[in-house]
Amino acid sequence: MNLIFDPPIPVKIQKMKERVRWMHPSFVQRGIDQTTLAIDDGKNHSPEFSFMVIGDSGTKSHSPHHPQRKVAELMLPHREDCSFVLHTGDVIYVVGSHEYYSTNFIQPYREFLVGGHNPKSISYNQMVFNLPFLPVLGNHDYYDVPLLYRLFTGTTWSLRRLLKYKDIEIGWHGSYQGNAYARAFMDYTAGMSSQELERHLDRHYTAKTDTGRCLRYEPGKFTRLPNRYYTFRYGGIDFFALDSNTFNTPSPLPATQEGEIYRQELQKRRHEIDTEELQILKICDGLNPDKPTEAEKLDELSAKLDQIDEIKIDIEKQLASEKILTIDFEQLEWLRTRLIESWNTSEVRGRVIFFHHPPYVTEATKWHQAQTLAVRHRLRLVFEQVAKTLGSLIKERPIVDLILNGHAHCLEYLRTTDTGFADSHINCIISGGSGHRPRYQRQEGTELMETFAEMAGDRTRKIADSKLFIGRYKYNLQKRLPYSCVRIDVLDGSPPKFIVKPLVTERIGEQWYNREFESFVI
Repeated sequence: MNLIFDPPIPVKIQKMKERVRWMHPSFVQRGIDQTTLAIDDGKNHSPEFSFMVIGDSGTKSHSPHHPQRKVAELMLPHREDCSFVLHTGDVIYVVGSHEYYSTNFIQPYREFLVGGHNPKSISYNQMVFNLPFLPVLGNHDYYDVPLLYRLFTGTTWSLRRLLKYKDIEIGWHGSYQGNAYARAFMDYTAGMSSQELERHLDRHYTAKTDTGRCLRYEPGKFTRLPNRYYTFRYGGIDFFALDSNTFNTPSPLPATQEGEIYRQELQKRRHEIDTEELQILKICDGLNPDKPTEAEKLDELSAKLDQIDEIKIDIEKQLASEKILTIDFEQLEWLRTRLIESWNTSEVRGRVIFFHHPPYVTEATKWHQAQTLAVRHRLRLVFEQVAKTLGSLIKERPIVDLILNGHAHCLEYLRTTDTGFADSHINCIISGGSGHRPRYQRQEGTELMETFAEMAGDRTRKIADSKLFIGRYKYNLQKRLPYSCVRIDVLDGSPPKFIVKPLVTERIGEQWYNREFESFVI
């Protein structure tokens, strides 16, 4: 039963280009760089600053508790000290529909919005932030629903009742290939008349950078992003926001006997999880969500159904990759070029990349996904190209100082080992536990291994170590659900040091407890 689907990569890319009028003559004539923004807050030149990172937050209230709101309350004491908030994607569950921005984003984060004292009056496509919120797209922000589903659910109570048990907030709409996200956060210039566009560009694209004019992000006044991927500089640190949804396609299955066997295994697994899903739905049908003990069981089963949906999509991506491999080379080439430029700019002392799909992770449902490996390999290739170009300029430093991700529903700190490639010795933080069902760490342990087909002899070696994992766990037979975000303090100096402070609130039964974790330096 496919209730959600992921649009093809070419559709995602083309639709987003249309929404920001990519390379429109009015932008080109003014020398505007549509991938850069300047945060105009009067403090962006200070070498010491702080920011917060959240991700996978856009979930509903689980009466009588709201995990996302609890995380927002953790963030509030740090609001005055922090310069901005990075969001690692999945702003809205389950299919990024505009119907749920009010309850799943605006109301939980109301203190960060102009007019937040009356959140119901704020339209999702007219949000203005008093503290910069800088997101990237998650897979759920792109998801859509079949037309037949929308027609049936409008009139068929039994289907809507079924979806209640799946705990899916689809409503009558999907994201329309990321359109809701674009209208909520991006500078959506599509639909403006020629005169309106000219006035808009002259008013808001007034900042100047090394790459030309760019959008000026003004907290409290105009808070839009120039594109689905973008860069900004703050305190001598270059930040690169990526859309990993367009370079996470698994490599094609080999046209060999081994490839055919694996293809058959995938098809068999797909059939098995369809059967498992129907069995779980049948159990859910006999449970009463108004009874606390049965509500807990429903929540556990709904989490399992979430995972089944993810497995389905990952399998479908692998099976589809044998037909055509689509990769967003334009974005990857942009990243390569901008990293090289960053390293050749004397005023830049560090680099941070943030995007949705983690290349390194030990969360139980994500570490072995084909999409995880695809993102790792694409990013590694870019880093290799950058390292080859820069040569001795980078000395013993990693290409980037920090990678920030979501997608995995946990808070995790990893560090890559000597991988044999240019992704060695990089610090990685996954902040994907900010609202939607925390997950367990895998049973295989904290050492992340990788098999390299091109290596002779022992082809498997360690590529990363998990230093900290905060996710779902059991203690004294009690289920513990920690929700989290992080505060990061950037210190002066080159290379920069980062002080990472985990912010965690935990639900045990119907009770909430804030947990204290020691800060650590990277």
